[in-house]
Amino acid sequence: MSADLQLIHGFHAIESRLRRRSEAVREIYLDASRHDRRAQGLLALAQAHHVKVVLVDTKRLDTLTNQARHQGVAARAEVLIMPTDIEDVLDALTEPPFLLILDGVTDPHNLGACLRVADAMGVHAVLAPKDRAVGLNATVAKVASGAADSVPYLMVTNLARAMRDLKARGIWLIGADEHGDQQLYGANLQGSLAWVLGAEGEGMRRLTRENCDILVRIPMLGSVASLNVSVSAGICLSEVRRQRMVADSVKTP
Repeated sequence: MSADLQLIHGFHAIESRLRRRSEAVREIYLDASRHDRRAQGLLALAQAHHVKVVLVDTKRLDTLTNQARHQGVAARAEVLIMPTDIEDVLDALTEPPFLLILDGVTDPHNLGACLRVADAMGVHAVLAPKDRAVGLNATVAKVASGAADSVPYLMVTNLARAMRDLKARGIWLIGADEHGDQQLYGANLQGSLAWVLGAEGEGMRRLTRENCDILVRIPMLGSVASLNVSVSAGICLSEVRRQRMVADSVKTP
């Protein structure tokens, strides 16, 4: 496959790409045995955007996707050109920056879910270190259900330095930590900020934690000891969005 092309799979990922950038989709491969409503909907969408659909057997799809859970569909598409530098993202904003920093998230399903919730909550970009994180791949794109095409995912060489640069731009770094001094629902989450989350179990690395301005804990009222990183991200990001919506409603006469 050409260096400027990638293989994506799963209905959500392909439908999202067709709606956002149909011209970037070169060819779709659909399981010939699928005649259900989902498959017919994809065929209609592809036809509306004049994208070729090739009917293939399951074995061909398994080979194309390296045995991934493809749902019976895959596509060859151009690699989307997204911002590669956080400065480009920040300079283009007309509202206070809202970022997510992930330290140690190596599972593609977790990353895909984090991107999905980041998209839903209006996060401007997700940052991660190059040395301890999963990159964007077909599994991430499938789980993200289109969010990998809308939320910039920026991998940096030195996460601690990147965090210091964000602080220099006036962005408040809030780490999610079970031993945080503040409780989530009592924290002021207004203004420019970035949530910093580590992977379940290991959490944030020491230097990452030390570069946070404050550490905030999610109240745990049940019997479980920890949450999946994507679940934690959903809770933390939604509280920021809630506080911003409340603040906006107060400003509106």
